[in-house]
Amino acid sequence: MDLLLGAVVLGVLLGCFYAAVSVGLSVSFGLLDVPHVAHPAFLVLASYGVFQLNESYDIDPLLAGLAITPLFFVFGLLAYRVYYETFERRGSDAAVRGIAFFFGIAFIIEVLIILQFGVDQRSVSATYIGKSWRFGEFRIPIRQLVAFAVALALTVLLAVYLSKTFMGRAIRAVAQDEEALRLMGANPVRIKQFAFGIATAVLGIAGALLIIVAPVEPTLDRAYIGRTFCVVVMAGLGSISGTLIAAIILGVAESIVLTLFGASWAPAISFAMLLGVLAVRPQGLLGR
Repeated sequence: MDLLLGAVVLGVLLGCFYAAVSVGLSVSFGLLDVPHVAHPAFLVLASYGVFQLNESYDIDPLLAGLAITPLFFVFGLLAYRVYYETFERRGSDAAVRGIAFFFGIAFIIEVLIILQFGVDQRSVSATYIGKSWRFGEFRIPIRQLVAFAVALALTVLLAVYLSKTFMGRAIRAVAQDEEALRLMGANPVRIKQFAFGIATAVLGIAGALLIIVAPVEPTLDRAYIGRTFCVVVMAGLGSISGTLIAAIILGVAESIVLTLFGASWAPAISFAMLLGVLAVRPQGLLGR
């Protein structure tokens, strides 16, 4: 029983981390309908940016994540503009061709990381990495608690931004009825471009959490593509609060399976849950 309780606690911490790495995809894929399969590659790229700042200037990983956030915002603006001009503006099959476009970007990012940093794992240093807190018989790594707190704050802030600010409501409006927004005099393309920039910018912090939780390697995006899409689909497209709930469910499920059956089964959980949600409740837990 104690072993199972420990697995649940660690699963909740892991789930909040999954929410942080998925909220950007919830905006780009869930709200904007952009087939952003390069999202995990952007995440890994952010982790290597954090690693470079930590290695060269001894900057705390979280501060390094904040420092690269503006760069990723601009990166997101440019990526969406290229996608829009090349695919979305040209026709109804933009989604299919867009998948190939973002797969190409993901592949290029992976190759560039290998050329620059090699294939070895990279990690960062900070005072809270390598230590743990003991609660009775449980030992929880402080890095997991840091990731939990920052991930929870990031998810809540993004949810508040999308629901309480003018631009946030505009982003939700363009997701619901783009043509109506155009008739009101707004420019849906600019709003979607800004939203994609926000979705990419949050990966600066998420990338910092990724390399804080565990070392990274160039092909790590392949391990997260199933998890992030599982969380977004299970949550319901565009639901930030649903993303947090779905991520915690996935985190707890993975942690319990890891504890009871071993690490080799854990990566299959996200794909199994994704197929199950699509079969039973395609709109997700809190879908629109």
